[in-house]
Amino acid sequence: MDAAIHIQPERFQEEYGIIGESVEMRKIVEVIEQVAPTDITVLITGESGTGKEVIAKAIHAASPRNKKPLITVNCGAIPEGIIESELFGHERGSFTGASEQRKGYFELADGGSIFLDEVGELPLSAQVKFLRILENGEFLRVGSSVSRTVNVRVIAATNKNLELEVQAQRFRADLFYRLRSVNISIPPLRKRAEDIPVLFRHFAGEVSRKNKVPFAGISPEAMALLQSYHWPGNVRELRNVVESTLVLENGRYLQPQDVQKYLKEYHPAEEARNLPVPVGRSVEQAERELILRALLDIKGSVLELKSVVLERLQPQDGMRQAGGDPEATQQAVEPANLSLEAMERRMIAEALDRYKGNRRVAARALHISERTLYRKIKEYGLEAKD
Repeated sequence: MDAAIHIQPERFQEEYGIIGESVEMRKIVEVIEQVAPTDITVLITGESGTGKEVIAKAIHAASPRNKKPLITVNCGAIPEGIIESELFGHERGSFTGASEQRKGYFELADGGSIFLDEVGELPLSAQVKFLRILENGEFLRVGSSVSRTVNVRVIAATNKNLELEVQAQRFRADLFYRLRSVNISIPPLRKRAEDIPVLFRHFAGEVSRKNKVPFAGISPEAMALLQSYHWPGNVRELRNVVESTLVLENGRYLQPQDVQKYLKEYHPAEEARNLPVPVGRSVEQAERELILRALLDIKGSVLELKSVVLERLQPQDGMRQAGGDPEATQQAVEPANLSLEAMERRMIAEALDRYKGNRRVAARALHISERTLYRKIKEYGLEAKD
């Protein structure tokens, strides 16, 4: 342990659910101990699945506000048209469907804390009102001219680079500077492999108790394999792997071959590739390029598989095409000639169809936010099934 850090991580693990023995997590616990007694705004950053909500709950639980509610809001899951009403409330008759007066999340959190997850997804109009609350606690309900005041501690989180969002004019610079009074950055799990054994034991205990599954333990070689994995889904993925492994392997003593089959696309952590965000390009363009790369990867795999199948099915003279249709093979490779917009539209449409119109699942599969998906659906005129 770093001699300069005087903390009690065991207390935080037991009381607040922060689990980890790495120097990075111990330093985060130290920051929490420093900021929790205050009302200072905290911005939590880190990749998806690193445990940002756990940190927010710990800050609230260790604060003098812990007798009041902690209201958690996923900003990325609320459609842009109603997000101001959800956050700040509305008056009766202020818009179609507003049949009664309603308090927003900030009013419900009065005296306590509010955790705004995916704060980078807030539309600019809501950012203006949010900044006003941060500055003086004042806000207006939708459809009201009466200023109201709340006493709320704000904790925000994002997996986006807000500096790039500011450069792309998607996030207000003044709000960004106000939010980052204290920034707690959670490193990805692959950067703190020493936390994996303690997290594994904790999750294994939970799964064993919840599902009444005995657990005989895990070999050092299997644990070393887990520690070498790149964990793209971070702690959330580790929890899922533990659950699947214990239940499907019947709680027996785990060897490397037992756990490796539950690790998707295994390669060592040091080989993990981070896709760069091109300098000078908008975040939307970067997102579209990520979709395109995924589409091209999928297309390449499909065409490769199709080629293997055709080689085995076609007669030597090569005259018969797949399915008896001479144009079938040619049509299969036509996506290569599509524009970026057409390929993006096709991939979104296929994801919506595959997941029966479930936007949340489709957005997760496409590695974009729900708000971006809503915008793309409208932009491309796609009809998503409810």
